[in-house]
Amino acid sequence: MAGTAGPEIERLIQLLARLPGLGPRSARRAALHLIKKREALMTPLAGALQVAIDRIQVCKVCSNIDTQNPCTICTDRRRDPSTIVVVADVADLWALERAHATTGKYHVLGATLSPLDGVGPQDLTIDALVSRAHDSEVSEIILALNATVDGQTTAHYITDLLQEANVKVTRLAHGVPVGGELDYLDEGTLSAAMRQRTLF
Repeated sequence: MAGTAGPEIERLIQLLARLPGLGPRSARRAALHLIKKREALMTPLAGALQVAIDRIQVCKVCSNIDTQNPCTICTDRRRDPSTIVVVADVADLWALERAHATTGKYHVLGATLSPLDGVGPQDLTIDALVSRAHDSEVSEIILALNATVDGQTTAHYITDLLQEANVKVTRLAHGVPVGGELDYLDEGTLSAAMRQRTLF
């Protein structure tokens, strides 16, 4: 596209291409769509982005993102303060909220331990989680981490740190998804499902 668009449009395309799921071609299409819908879409989007820059904060309690601090979930009195659901990222929190999977509170680690990527315990909010776990109101920590090597390593690390806290540490079940066909599942998923079988 060199030579066919001004530097401002090229910059827009380059920035859009940095978004997850958008490559250079998708970014060009998105940029063209935004330009064509400047009044209806681009101007409101620019305003929303500026508001996000100005108002969105990281919750000092759970590390969720919100426009208030502490966040809406932490200040919701209907939430069960005895349960803390630990997630790696805000996207995981949003997924659990969409599913209405829990009425507990959350703790966002910020990532999972990954020595290959240079992510160690000091890069996560693990110390804050351990501190919260020692609160007398808290009775259960649910580790809702991905069933990946990094996710499981993080879960084991946290479990070891929480041994002195008076809390029950649980994790999400792993296995056959609803609607899943055994023939299409990988061996690790099948093994986990067999180990975590329940009464029918």
